[in-house]
Amino acid sequence: MKCNMCEYLKLQSEPVATIWTDEAPEEKIQFKKGKRGCVISLMTAAAKGRTAVVDAETFGCPGGGVGLGFGNQYENFPGSIDCFTRFLSHGNKGYPKGEAVAEQMEGKAPENFMHKFIYGERNAKSPEIVEDFINELGFMDIPAKYTVFKPLSKVEESEKPVTVTIFCNAHQLSALITLCNYFRKGMHNVEVPFGAGCQSSGILTYKQLNSENPKGIVGLLDVSARKVAKNSVGGNIMSFNMTYDLFKKMDDEAGESFLGGEHWKELIS
Repeated sequence: MKCNMCEYLKLQSEPVATIWTDEAPEEKIQFKKGKRGCVISLMTAAAKGRTAVVDAETFGCPGGGVGLGFGNQYENFPGSIDCFTRFLSHGNKGYPKGEAVAEQMEGKAPENFMHKFIYGERNAKSPEIVEDFINELGFMDIPAKYTVFKPLSKVEESEKPVTVTIFCNAHQLSALITLCNYFRKGMHNVEVPFGAGCQSSGILTYKQLNSENPKGIVGLLDVSARKVAKNSVGGNIMSFNMTYDLFKKMDDEAGESFLGGEHWKELIS
């Protein structure tokens, strides 16, 4: 599948198409059942040419399961949602239930995870703020067995992506935001919501599927996901996520926009 705006943007990696399907491709990379992993590593692998697959048993972590639309996986976090809200804030130290769960996991869970479980990731000031985040994020169940990430150029005519994710630097991100507003009224056609990297590309973009005016979603905000992405697509990279229909419209408009002008050519050269 051709991408006109990609030529103007001079991307260093391929746009990633997200496809929902009930049949997994034969050649793929996939997390092992029950093993922890970051969905962003699969998406960046797709940006580098691989095809990756996720299902309800191989989403890598509870946040990834939620982010890709496999229901409320926070319930399956050690100690359930109340321990997760502390994990994302200032940890389970001093919380009797959390300390009991930590004791049960001692020697079994990875040391890095144990440290964050006890002392927290500190992405939010309090468990109450995390609860509010979870409520606003919401949950969904995708209407397919598998989520497939593949390079846009490898999408076949019989396939229709749900969303497209572009990994981009600051110049390219500014161009994508401008292009997303180029053909539409208003100043707020792009959002930058707080969330995990996979949630920005997943559920936060999926929410735009039924919108008459779908917004682009800027992502790759969380430090953990950025650490993963740094090793694959670079350290100064963000993600720009859009529904497939929005992608097509932006792609159609690219040639008539500023992307064909001298200022952009000078900036990106």
